[in-house]
Amino acid sequence: MTPAEWESLCDGCGKCCLHKLQEEEEDGSLGAVSHTNVACRLLDLGSCGCKKYDTRFRYVPDCVQLTAEAVSGLNWLPASCAYRLVAEGKPLAWWHPLVSGDPNTVHEAGVSVRGRVISETRAGPLEHHIVEWPDL
Repeated sequence: MTPAEWESLCDGCGKCCLHKLQEEEEDGSLGAVSHTNVACRLLDLGSCGCKKYDTRFRYVPDCVQLTAEAVSGLNWLPASCAYRLVAEGKPLAWWHPLVSGDPNTVHEAGVSVRGRVISETRAGPLEHHIVEWPDL
């Protein structure tokens, strides 16, 4: 897959841009992941796209780059994530822009974070923003 083809897998849901909290077990291993409704400060809350995608690491050094190699180890990616689906050999959902031909179907289907999140610049402690959405 070319870099452009790989990038086109992003459905624009914005879920990977939400802050997560991960427990650390007594033995030092990583435990359960808690999802929040707090978005990275670079996420455009309307379009669910990164406002500075090409230079995001300058502003958010710990932003995770979704590579084919990394995807299988990222247990916090939602089940609907196209990167995860491709890695698992599964088909894309009907609302995915590559299937529907329309970048708005991810929002129309209610799969994106549009209207459900706040920016980290306004959030306060992440522990107060844990959510249990069925699609995360």
